[in-house]
Amino acid sequence: MVFSQLIDRAREYLPPSKIAIVERAYEFASRAHEGQMRKSGDPYIEHPLQTAMILVELELDANSLAAALLHDVTENCGIPTSEIEAQFGSEVAKLVNATTKLGKISWQALEETARRGGTATGSAQAENLRRMLVAMAEDLRVVFIKLADRLHNMHTLYALDAEKQQRIARETLEIYAPLAHRLGIWEVKWQLEDLCFRYLEPERYHQIASLLAEKRADREKFITKVTEQLNAELEQAGLKAEVFGRPKHLYSIHHKIERYAALGKDFDDIHDLLALRVLVDTVNDCYTTLGIVHALWHPLPDQFNDYIATAKTNGYQSLHTTVICNGTTSLEVQIRTHEMHHVAEYGVAVHWHYKEGGKPDSGVEDGVGWLRQLIEWHRELHGAEEFLESVRTDVFSDQVFVYTPKGEIKDLPRGSTPLDFAYRIHTDLGHRCIGAKVNGRMVPLNYELNNGDIVQVLTVKSDRGPSRDWLNSHLGYIKTSHAREKIRQWFKKRERTENVERGRELLEKLMRQLGMKFSERENLAALFKYDTLDEFYNSIGYGGLTLHQITARLDVEEQEPKGIEPSRPKSVDSAVNVLGAGDMLTNLAQCCHPLPGDDIIGYITRSRGVTVHRKDCSNIVNEEEKERMVPVEWGKASVLHPVKIRVDAWDRVGMMRDISTLVAEEKVNIVAVNLVYNNDQTISIFLTVEIGDLPQLSKLLSRAERIRGVLNITRVGEGGAVETSPPT
Repeated sequence: MVFSQLIDRAREYLPPSKIAIVERAYEFASRAHEGQMRKSGDPYIEHPLQTAMILVELELDANSLAAALLHDVTENCGIPTSEIEAQFGSEVAKLVNATTKLGKISWQALEETARRGGTATGSAQAENLRRMLVAMAEDLRVVFIKLADRLHNMHTLYALDAEKQQRIARETLEIYAPLAHRLGIWEVKWQLEDLCFRYLEPERYHQIASLLAEKRADREKFITKVTEQLNAELEQAGLKAEVFGRPKHLYSIHHKIERYAALGKDFDDIHDLLALRVLVDTVNDCYTTLGIVHALWHPLPDQFNDYIATAKTNGYQSLHTTVICNGTTSLEVQIRTHEMHHVAEYGVAVHWHYKEGGKPDSGVEDGVGWLRQLIEWHRELHGAEEFLESVRTDVFSDQVFVYTPKGEIKDLPRGSTPLDFAYRIHTDLGHRCIGAKVNGRMVPLNYELNNGDIVQVLTVKSDRGPSRDWLNSHLGYIKTSHAREKIRQWFKKRERTENVERGRELLEKLMRQLGMKFSERENLAALFKYDTLDEFYNSIGYGGLTLHQITARLDVEEQEPKGIEPSRPKSVDSAVNVLGAGDMLTNLAQCCHPLPGDDIIGYITRSRGVTVHRKDCSNIVNEEEKERMVPVEWGKASVLHPVKIRVDAWDRVGMMRDISTLVAEEKVNIVAVNLVYNNDQTISIFLTVEIGDLPQLSKLLSRAERIRGVLNITRVGEGGAVETSPPT
């Protein structure tokens, strides 16, 4: 039954001569998989058949459909590629072989790998990703087949155990859904995201589904009413149009709810939960329809995007506007031609109609230009983690479109800066950059570019080289890994002696700020698998290893990643585990203020359970009753921890204001402040702030030391104002 549907759909766009190979591939696969069953209980042939059904909706060529039907016969049935080539030709065999190789890739959560600073496992995964993208560049049909294969596997994920469900859903959300987005295949992207969301956050998934179900009748009634209104206006204007409601998928609503919650808004404030889509015949009709929509309903300011004049890199074109209907209800309206709609649903795949000689049309090349450029940029990269980082930032992120002063359009990852723009144009332009103008006015180099900005890079004639501050991720000067790698290369070419000395200074400063002993630097070097301290310093000096990576790695050595609750809990009994003692009341010591990531030890008190100290706390080091100490470790609870910070600065007007403003920008709470006025026109400001983890503390200190007049900033602990009373 399903196969007859596949053939009927294929006949709508394939010539009769091409249908035969699809039929033969199905017969071959049916015999090969005979007797095999999937964990879902279905006959195995159902999987390749459903994979091909997804591809036939993308209107892929006959060889792609044949390869989809055959994609598991070599791996699961032991049939050699040579036999497939003999039966179906070299092109089908090549597609099957490439798809099989991609199927062997095992991805762990890439965010976890990157967050841990890169490991041997991370290197292997990054190399797998590199191979996958290179395979895509050689023949994009490979990834079409793999996306369809993954989509059907996600539909049957219920048959696997919970651990596999989580792992597969995570890698799908991090790898395959972004690929579908980058290729413009909306129909596949939204299904993958919703299925992943269902398994990764089931409670949230069902909560949002319930919210939508509660108001479904009201929404449908409203959409019917506004559709009739708009149709009447379009008919009166003599425009032929198709108007219908556009469903929102759950994962996108989840993200919108989170963004709105951060702004103090709720579910009912989401502007584009209600949406119309209007399909017309020509581009002129699109703009005429836009005028009619704005005349009928009041448009919201700053809620209009023209993706027809400036198409997205994946080929997407449409007009987006949000209007207010009936006085109070917001409504998103998308306007596009029928052809644009087809591209929006199926992306690059719609261009895959073969001419003589087996070449896809130019639309395919246009759609994967970003991929060719990415691979060209990274031929020179030596480390797999750098490639992984670049894919995550330069490929799997939303884009902004900006203009050169001559009117050329450049696409960059969202959040990019004028420095990213300069390095995108030319490496030398980035190295010589001293400033930038956006839309004719001066902006800082860490200004985030917006759609439609006109960017002018200001330079000096001499190749003065980049600033090391540009590599500091806390300062936000660069977003793209392409720019970061060019800057690293510049510093790497400089004298090793200078890099070693600079790296040593940076590390010493970081460890001092975090309250660590500099004697621990050898442990840090070993943690990052450097054989000598000089190699460790050199890598830090030229930017190959960033201070952010170091603090992130320190943070996860003793604990799992944790979020931060908006409340300020005073008890941390769920945040620290007392090893071998079950549930016990725990409290953080006020003398050394341990922070997740610190080495800690517990001290059994007579009336307050276990007090948790840093292992290098002087009160612990000097404690004589060693038998009262117990091993403890950081747990998984999300809490905020009090940390004391000392800021030495010139006494100037506005100093305290600048510090408190920066702390607020970092979403950190100040719970205590004490000022000491010194005799040399300086002040010492002692702050107690609530911190979630070491990376957050490191970022706060890094930004604060750049405030005008700040002389030194450090965490107060060992070597600072530490109480000397016995542990309590």
